[in-house]
Amino acid sequence: MRIATWNVNSLKARLPRVEEWLEYAQPDVLCLQETKLADKNFPSMAFSALGYDSAAHGHNQWNGVAILSRVGIEDVTTGFDDETIDPYEGDARLVAARCGGINVVSVYVPNGREVGTEFYDRKLVWFDALHGWIAKQYSPTDALVVAGDFNVAPEDRDVWSPKAFEGSTHVTEPERAAVRRLEEWGLVDAFRHQYDQDGLYSYWDYRRGDFHQHRGMRIDLVLVTEPLAEKIGWALIDRNARKGKQPSDHTPVVIDIDV
Repeated sequence: MRIATWNVNSLKARLPRVEEWLEYAQPDVLCLQETKLADKNFPSMAFSALGYDSAAHGHNQWNGVAILSRVGIEDVTTGFDDETIDPYEGDARLVAARCGGINVVSVYVPNGREVGTEFYDRKLVWFDALHGWIAKQYSPTDALVVAGDFNVAPEDRDVWSPKAFEGSTHVTEPERAAVRRLEEWGLVDAFRHQYDQDGLYSYWDYRRGDFHQHRGMRIDLVLVTEPLAEKIGWALIDRNARKGKQPSDHTPVVIDIDV
């Protein structure tokens, strides 16, 4: 099964690019972030024409997540459960479903803006809520994929220059510890499971020609439980999707699981 994640930075603006990518990449499941669409405006019919069922969670022109699946989609839930306090309530940052026998969660972790601000503090609280929700809903022995824009580069090798990011969000120890805590629960960074080298990025700022200068970050992650990690046959960061007119600042991350 081919599973991918992609922060499209406005589905309204990039629907043709997503449709084109679906046709050539042929994922079975695609997790989307920053759809920036209310549910009533989500282009479910366009995806249905390509053979994909969809589950969307969005409120307005900000944030928004979705799951597309051509292997069935059921047991859809949005957000955390009623017992979990969401410090970013109303932001539409999580949708979950069961697709082809695999539990899939699409997440858009808060950016955090600046270290020391209440936005950064709430980002860490949101990570705590995510961890608690996952631990409540699933077991490390389940077939589980948590994919999306985590807004964290897990290690120094996941940014083009650690020095350039000193004092910034995305690279602080508390943020990285939040990702490690998910791994300690039982999730595996699927891409790192396959590749150990530096210079592998999924996001490039639009400014300063960062993409062409390869000044990027790896902040889009596919985390899987051990039963799935053992079955990963292939992984890719699709840089080609970042080329051309009006691309997203992120590019898809793709894994193949032998199921």
